[in-house]
Amino acid sequence: MADISEDRTTLINVVKALGEYLTSEESDTLQKGVELLALIVARSPKEKLNRQSARVLTSFFVGKLDDTATIKPALAGIASVALLPLLTPAEVTSIVEGLFQHVKMKAIVQDVRFKVFSIIDSLMAYHRGVLKSMGTRFITGYISLAEGEKDPRNLMVAFAIARVILIEFDFPAHVESMFNTLFCYFPITFRPPPNDKYGITTEDLRMALRGCLGATPAFGPLAIPVFLEKISAGSRATKKDTLQTISACLPVYGSALARVSARKLWNALKLEIFQPVDAETEEEALKTTQVLVKTIYLDEEAAVEQNEDVQGLARDACEECINILKEPEKSQARPATKILCAFMSTTPSVARYTISQAVPHLCRLFHNPDEISSRPATLVLLADLISAARDSMLPEKVQAAEADLPLAPYKDEVLGVFSVGLTSAITRSMALAGLKAIASTRGLLSDDELGFIVHNVDQIIEGNPSEFVDQSILDVLSSISEYAPRFVAEQTLPLLFSSLPDQAPSRQSVSERTKIWQTLNALKNLCIQQELFESLVIRLTTKLDLLCFPASEQAQVVARDTEPSAAYAHMILKTLAQALVTKVKKEHLDIPKYIDRLVPSIFNLFVASEYLSSEKVMIATEPRLIEIAAEIITLVVQSLPVQRQRSYIIGLSKAITTGNFKDIGQGFQRIGNDRELPIFNPSGVPRQRNLVVLLAACVISLHKEVRLVLENLANFLDMLLNWVLDIADNDLQRYSALHIVASTLNKQANELDSFLADKLDVYWSTFILNSNLPKERRIWAIKSWIWISKALLVRKHPLALTFTERLYDAFGDESIGWEASKAVGEIVSADAILTKANHAEIKVLFVQKYVGAILPSLIRFAKNSDESSRQTASLVALTSMIRFIPRAAYAHQMPLLIPLLLRGLDLPDADIRSNVIDTFLAAAEGESPGKSLISEHSVTLVNSMLKNSKVGEMTSTKVRVAALRYLAVLPNIVRYDVLHPYKATVLRELATVLDDPKRSVRKEAVDARTNWWDASVFRSLMVLIYFRFKYKG
Repeated sequence: MADISEDRTTLINVVKALGEYLTSEESDTLQKGVELLALIVARSPKEKLNRQSARVLTSFFVGKLDDTATIKPALAGIASVALLPLLTPAEVTSIVEGLFQHVKMKAIVQDVRFKVFSIIDSLMAYHRGVLKSMGTRFITGYISLAEGEKDPRNLMVAFAIARVILIEFDFPAHVESMFNTLFCYFPITFRPPPNDKYGITTEDLRMALRGCLGATPAFGPLAIPVFLEKISAGSRATKKDTLQTISACLPVYGSALARVSARKLWNALKLEIFQPVDAETEEEALKTTQVLVKTIYLDEEAAVEQNEDVQGLARDACEECINILKEPEKSQARPATKILCAFMSTTPSVARYTISQAVPHLCRLFHNPDEISSRPATLVLLADLISAARDSMLPEKVQAAEADLPLAPYKDEVLGVFSVGLTSAITRSMALAGLKAIASTRGLLSDDELGFIVHNVDQIIEGNPSEFVDQSILDVLSSISEYAPRFVAEQTLPLLFSSLPDQAPSRQSVSERTKIWQTLNALKNLCIQQELFESLVIRLTTKLDLLCFPASEQAQVVARDTEPSAAYAHMILKTLAQALVTKVKKEHLDIPKYIDRLVPSIFNLFVASEYLSSEKVMIATEPRLIEIAAEIITLVVQSLPVQRQRSYIIGLSKAITTGNFKDIGQGFQRIGNDRELPIFNPSGVPRQRNLVVLLAACVISLHKEVRLVLENLANFLDMLLNWVLDIADNDLQRYSALHIVASTLNKQANELDSFLADKLDVYWSTFILNSNLPKERRIWAIKSWIWISKALLVRKHPLALTFTERLYDAFGDESIGWEASKAVGEIVSADAILTKANHAEIKVLFVQKYVGAILPSLIRFAKNSDESSRQTASLVALTSMIRFIPRAAYAHQMPLLIPLLLRGLDLPDADIRSNVIDTFLAAAEGESPGKSLISEHSVTLVNSMLKNSKVGEMTSTKVRVAALRYLAVLPNIVRYDVLHPYKATVLRELATVLDDPKRSVRKEAVDARTNWWDASVFRSLMVLIYFRFKYKG
């Protein structure tokens, strides 16, 4: 090969050198010579092959096709030569005729047949013109080669070749032959074997064959009868495949054939719609009906000027469906409506005709006094039809003029029907669905008509407060508010806001609290658009101020029982937060402006409440209110651009360093310029330190380019870590401070090398390893370590694994060993702080890197029995980490993990046991009895799960439920002969679990017992069938 590549010799010389091997009379010698030459040709650089070489090689390899000993290597050689663009027409013709003359496809194996198809495919790619010039000779020869092929690998190539022939070749004399060759495979019933290395699926073959069947209109007259036969007599899969194939082929076969075959096709399709075998087949039949109608009428669309011009299938089918709709309450009315709805997405003329027939009919039916009982059904069908008309509009026509909308001539009549339907409780939900459809049809209704709808819906709200439970009312108003919010703002919002009291109802007023919650829920759904959300913010912040700073008389009532007012305030804040979440998901551009209109009011309310809390009871000092307010602040600040955050950070830094909130806390309550809340000062008021939650909400949302205005960042982070250990009063304060540390470190780690070095050298030994410190303080030091490690890990900082591995040193500590081991898993757990939304620096595959480094170490430690405490801690770390990582990250280690996880089921911690069982449940996905990893551990697993499922042995409901779920899974993933010895024990023990005090446990016990019982019954049935057939007769 090197000599050929470096021009020291040529292929012709190689052929001459192999002379005696290539002309030998002995089959084995000749076969080896041809194989060697074919291999040399395949590996030779293509540029080293000239026309002379190609001609000689072609002649030689073609000449060896008639010998069974050399046909395989000869085909391999031709496959390499066929890829050469320099072949002459004579050589291409020689190859093709040689294949047709000498290759008997039924006499050779699959891989050799694949070579034949590959050669034809290569010639089709590089020498298609030559093959076309061969005309009938090529088509006839190819049909003889491809006929009867069954291997899916070969069929994929054969179908590709056939598609080219059908599209580009002239084959009028061979239409029937090509049709018979291809349609014998329809429908595809191939099922790939398990673990098929070739990866050819049933769908691959279906799509390849479908591409051939729809490649030429010449197949149309022959194909339609076959399709009709398959629809009427096929299985569900066959029906679906046939319907999809008709949809793909009809546009190619053409409108003329579609018209001729319309009635036969319609009769077959409507049977699948009116009497479907399943919903999927019905949907495919409707799609095929659309294609049929579109194929027939699309070409003559320009000639249709009036509804009377629509003739043929569309008219007949419409009349047939309208006749069925005379009894809308009957079961056939729904399928008939689906057909009419499908017509809406065909052609404009058919859509207009369908609307002109169906809508007036349904409206007349609704107004008919003799048909009052059928009004609900009539409205359902009419609403479906209006929705279909709306959905049929192309995206580019969403702002279409009213005259272009097929529903426009009938909108007044339809609007009247739905308005009447609103007045009755029986028809209200159907009428609301119809109003939503007609209101969301862009360009159909005028402003006055939209206002009329809003007015009618508001009347329902006003007269029936309980109707807030009905989501359909909110759907109508929301659909209008999306593009015409003025009507909702002017008519609906005042009605809703007026129903919100200024003060909270008492504990006993359950119905009033329910009404408040329903009203706020309605506002949350309605007030998403810019104009409406602004009104929501103004009105609800006013309510909050009235609640949190009541008049003196009301203040005394609140002081006696703060819960009602706190709960009401929490509802209001939750409403604002949920509305903001929706706006964030929809990427609204008006969110940043609320850094000036909402966030200052929130800070003002809570800071002022802290100032006044020493004088009187203030509900805004409650932690749950501060937490939900922090969510609002985070959503707003994270939406700000970098430049706006930079200007905002000045006032925020001042609040953090001095406790002066004047710049960021403006609102109804006056905050003096010189008043300060020293949150981080040891001498501060403990309750006021809860405001760190609001400050953290701002800091975690900053872009990495935005920096707090501090004298020394490292000193600030050190102060926070010490504050967590020595000053903070509750977990809420501590975690908020740690969130600030983690977010800042994640975004500015490159500037904090000295801080990180200090933590590794000093903080670790001083606060974590120091056994003289109180246990609680050491535990919080570990939690601080977790957040430092998380901040580094997600950005793949070089020290991330160093910080994690340092925890190994604490595994043997009897006081904090378990906390340190749990920390190994918590470091990789997901959280709501270090996220892309909060602009954290997150690198891809950080979890995989972490698992790859840590998991082998933990497995090694867990197997080492030299130190029992360290070994147990390693088991805890394993179970903790597996809980937070994807299954794919540890699946390859399951054979090593299973024995260790089984030991984890004996640990006393309920959370650890739950984690272990959840891991087994995750590992069970995709397993089968034939390849189960846990078969050899079945005895241990069954006994352990039974033990953990009993209330006397395990007090944790979570563990009992998980154990029962895994017991239910075992019969599906372990062979029955392995589990059979324990069947009686399991069924007996599960019977006692049926008396568990928790309903969720009893439910899982029933499911598990059923699975074990069904497995035994199935096995017995199989044995019975086996012996019955064995001794039959």
